[in-house]
Amino acid sequence: MKKEKSRIVHEVENIKDFRELLNRTAKNYPENIAYKYKRKKNDEIEYVHKTYSEFQKDVEAFSTKLLEMGLSGKKIAVIGNNRYEWCTTYLAVTTGGMIIVPLDKALPPNELQSLLLRSKAEAVVCEEKYIDSILELTGSNLKYIICMENTTHEKVLSYNDLLLQGKALRKEGNKLYEQVVLDPNAVSILLFTSGTTNVSKGVLLSQKNICSDIVALAGYLKLYPTDTLLSFLPIHHTFECTITFLFGLYHGVTVAFCDGLKYIQKNMNEYHVSVFVAVPLVLENVHKKIWKGLEEQGKKELMKTMISITNALYKVKVDIRRKVFKPIIDQFGGELRIVLVGAAPLDKKIIKGFNHFGVDLIQGYGLTETSPVISAESDKEKRPGSIGLPLPGLEVKIVNPNEEGIGEITVKGPSVMLGYYENEEETKKCLKNGWFSTGDYGYLDKDGFLYICGRKNDVIVLKNGKNVYPQELEILLNQLPMVEESMVFARNKNSMDTTLCAKIVYNEETMRNLYGDKTAEEKKELIWKAVKEVNQTLPDVKHIKEITVTTEPLAKTTTQKVKRYEEIKKEN
Repeated sequence: MKKEKSRIVHEVENIKDFRELLNRTAKNYPENIAYKYKRKKNDEIEYVHKTYSEFQKDVEAFSTKLLEMGLSGKKIAVIGNNRYEWCTTYLAVTTGGMIIVPLDKALPPNELQSLLLRSKAEAVVCEEKYIDSILELTGSNLKYIICMENTTHEKVLSYNDLLLQGKALRKEGNKLYEQVVLDPNAVSILLFTSGTTNVSKGVLLSQKNICSDIVALAGYLKLYPTDTLLSFLPIHHTFECTITFLFGLYHGVTVAFCDGLKYIQKNMNEYHVSVFVAVPLVLENVHKKIWKGLEEQGKKELMKTMISITNALYKVKVDIRRKVFKPIIDQFGGELRIVLVGAAPLDKKIIKGFNHFGVDLIQGYGLTETSPVISAESDKEKRPGSIGLPLPGLEVKIVNPNEEGIGEITVKGPSVMLGYYENEEETKKCLKNGWFSTGDYGYLDKDGFLYICGRKNDVIVLKNGKNVYPQELEILLNQLPMVEESMVFARNKNSMDTTLCAKIVYNEETMRNLYGDKTAEEKKELIWKAVKEVNQTLPDVKHIKEITVTTEPLAKTTTQKVKRYEEIKKEN
């Protein structure tokens, strides 16, 4: 279904490549704080602020030095935490016409070595903790290892030294950077997927792919130069990289780097975060904690009443939500106005829950192969439970829909990848006549909103031919007060039957608060009783017949997606 221009909410300024993106923002917002972060100095913590003018100069200087080192057109890998040096490296490489290879910071040493070999990278910019593993690598194309911190390794260069050398080169009149002519359609990013299957594919993206996605999304959602975003999801992943880093750059926002998952709320308070980019698991936990706190304070029923009143007023255009629920918003720094969520379906009760407090929770959808956003709700049109409207310039088509209109989501447009790295067979499988097969099942409603049902590979086909989408059941199970997370899967007892099972991770403290001290077997029985109550709300074919319970978190990717293949292997 083609996107109608009339659904575009905001006027946009086109950009064709990353150099244009950087120059535009540095020109429009030179003194805006681009990045805020902490660093240790003489055993004390100091706050560092970098303006867009400083950022641009650092990018240009580092790129000039890399080009002077003979890396023009070469692949350069980057691995580390979300930090200023990561961002300057990414843009120094790409605006200098080189190819960036962002690697997952959680890779074990053998996989890191494997991807450095596969990518044929000639340089790597990394944190010190990865150096020993990289130095053990043999038979690679690596000529340079560049450390983001100060290092004593003889065979390793210092990022800071190279940056200073680059600044000196430019002061002397070196024009290597200016002489680079960028091709927006050429390969600029090689990104290895960290999906929920064992296969890691290299996705080839151009600057045009990502810039077209940024501009299209800007037609739906507006950020402001006064906004502050918290960067906490792994920045190597296209969701965080495109939305927080590059989409934020387009709007001249401030990006603050998170100290770690357990410091999210603390960092939101100290940096007064206004826009938060998250995944469902984080929001589910936040939502549960809010309501748990209200229950402990005896304010749960009062809150429900206040929500009813404020919603009624909102319908007649009187919006007092943020004033009434200020104590809740203050828990997150007092400025939070938008939460952008993607990566997996989210229970619409949670979406509405945040909206009740005056915080817009906006759902989107995409994949690495689509740069990444395919669809999103807009500032004007929202539909909780959907994954939004296809972005301007993209066509979305449902292939082989069943009687309910559910089929595979396919997409065509300028943000679709160039192909898979050194894998023509896989490229041909999922990319035909410009149409990319996402591997996700979903449907479009009569108004053009897209809904996702789950991964094609995860769908459970019952003996009667009916399809069961595990994510649909997991959303219901995750609403149970004691459930931290869950995974629904099939166990084939014989060739004639398929048993629906659920692995449930429960919260020990919540179980104790609800039921007192119980044995492991009693806990399982209590959870099983709650699951049976969920079953009663479902057709018989979707009833969960077996459960396993644990307090151990499910294995996940760095973007908090459950590694189903690993978990199912444990259960079968």
